[in-house]
Amino acid sequence: MMEPSSAVTALPWKHCIHLTVLLVQLSLPEAAASCHILRCNSDFVAATLDLGSGGGIGGGVAVGGGRAALSREAVNAGYCGALRSYATCTKRMARACRGNLAYHSAVQGIEDLLLQHHCPRAGPTAQPRPLPQGTLSGDACLYERSFVSREGRTPEYLHCGVFGDPHVRTFSDHFHTCAVQGAWPLVDNEYLYIQATSSPTGGGSHGTALTKITIIFKNMRQCVEEQLYQAELDDVPAAFADGSVSSGERQGHRSLTVRSQSPGRHAEIRAAHIGTLLVVRQSGRTLGLSVRTPRGVTEAFGPEQDLQLCVWGCPPSQRLNTLRPPPPPDSSPPPAAHAHCAALLPARDVYYQACVFDLITSGDLNSSAAAVSALQDATSLMMSERDRVHLLLVAAAQTRPAQPHLTLLLLGMLGTLTR
Repeated sequence: MMEPSSAVTALPWKHCIHLTVLLVQLSLPEAAASCHILRCNSDFVAATLDLGSGGGIGGGVAVGGGRAALSREAVNAGYCGALRSYATCTKRMARACRGNLAYHSAVQGIEDLLLQHHCPRAGPTAQPRPLPQGTLSGDACLYERSFVSREGRTPEYLHCGVFGDPHVRTFSDHFHTCAVQGAWPLVDNEYLYIQATSSPTGGGSHGTALTKITIIFKNMRQCVEEQLYQAELDDVPAAFADGSVSSGERQGHRSLTVRSQSPGRHAEIRAAHIGTLLVVRQSGRTLGLSVRTPRGVTEAFGPEQDLQLCVWGCPPSQRLNTLRPPPPPDSSPPPAAHAHCAALLPARDVYYQACVFDLITSGDLNSSAAAVSALQDATSLMMSERDRVHLLLVAAAQTRPAQPHLTLLLLGMLGTLTR
C-alpha cells in the first residue's frame, strides 16, 4: 500500500517535471533550434518519470498488482543513473552547443544535482529511448504503405530546403542564413546522411555558395545496401556514384531510384523505404537541395548526431542577419535588388529576402535563380500544405537571446522537488 506522504508528493512531482520542460521549451527557442539540449532534457525526464510515479526520491513505495516494492536506495540509484546519462548527453553535444548559455547552465545544474544526491561519477546509466521503427513492420520497404497499414493515416511529412549563400529552411520551418564554409551535415539520422560543402564565390564578393552535396543512404539490409550519391557544381548526375539509377529491388519495386529533368543540372531521388524525396539542382553558380521526409525519419537519431542544419539550423555563431546583408563587392555597384526579386517572386517572404541578400552580396543578377528554384521545389514538395510554403522573416526571431537564468531556476526547482 502506498504511504500517505508518498501519495501526496507523487502527482505534483510528475506535473512539475512536465511544467519544467515545457517552460524551458517555451522560453528557450534558440536553444531548441541551435543545439540538442532539449533532447537531453526530455531523455532525462523520460528516465525519471517512472521513479516519480513511485512517490519521488526519498519515498519507499510498494506498487500494487504483485510488483516488487521500489526502495529508497533503488529510486536514488535510478535517479543517479539518469543524471549520469544526462551528463553524457551534454558532453556529446559540447561542440554544437559551445557558446550557448542555456547549455552551460544545464551542465552546471547537472553538477549540482549529482552533488546533492551523492551520485558517484561512474556507474550504470539510464537506458536511452528507443528510436522510431516506422519502417520495420508490414511491408518494410514501402514506408508509406507500412505506416498507413499500422496507423490508419498517412505520415506527417516535413520539408527542408538549402540554397544560395547558403540559406536553410529547417524541418521545423525556421529560416537561417549561414556564414559557413567547408562541409557541414544537413541531415544525420539512422537512415540518411546528407552533407553540403560551401565555398567562397570569389571575385571580391563576401558571399559563399553550395558547391558539393553528398547523400548517403545507410544500409538497411531488408531493403537496400548502403548507396552514395554525389553532386558538384556543373555536375549533377542522374545516377548514383556507382553508375546505377536504382537500387534495392524487392518484391517488384525498388527502394531507391534516380531520375532527371535536366541531366547535369537536376536530379530527383526517391527513397521508398524511408518515404523520402530529395531534389538536387544547380541554379546559377550554386547548388540547392530540397528534402521531403516523414517526421519519424527526421527524429530517428541519437545524441551523438548533434549537428544537423536541417534540424536545428545554423549554429548561433554562424548566423547572418538576412535583413542586413554585407556590402557588395567594390567593383560591382548593387543592382536594384528589391525590384528585381519582386518581379521574380510572388510574395515578400523568406525566399524574396534570400534573393535580395544573395543579389546584394554577390552583385550578380543570376544569383536570384537560387531562391526562385528553391521556392518552386518547396511548392512542389508541399503540395498538400501550400499555406506553409511562404514563411515571413522576422528579424527578432533570428536574434532573440536565450534566457539561461530561467534554466538555472528551473533546474534548481527540479533538484528541490527530487530531494
